[in-house]
Amino acid sequence: SLNDKAGAKADLESALESSVSEQASTTKEHMAVMKYIQSLHAECDWLLQYFDVRKQARADEIDSLGKAKAVLSGADYSLLQKASPLRARKFLRHA
Repeated sequence: SLNDKAGAKADLESALESSVSEQASTTKEHMAVMKYIQSLHAECDWLLQYFDVRKQARADEIDSLGKAKAVLSGADYSLLQKASPLRARKFLRHA
């Protein structure tokens, strides 16, 4: 009877040690998952914060690429900012 109780106690102590070790491992894994979730949350916050800025930058880039394609296809944008040489010389004299 005393030997049975000693054996049961040893089994319970072994199970307790195993449970404590498993809890420590599970806690470490939980902390790693929480850290990963926190990093995802920060990334999502950044994406939401700068969505409009990035959207405008994409639109500007698409517009610029369209204009560049038009120029390469033969469109003439030189008339948009063409100034007479005489006017440029007058400006330079007064500066």
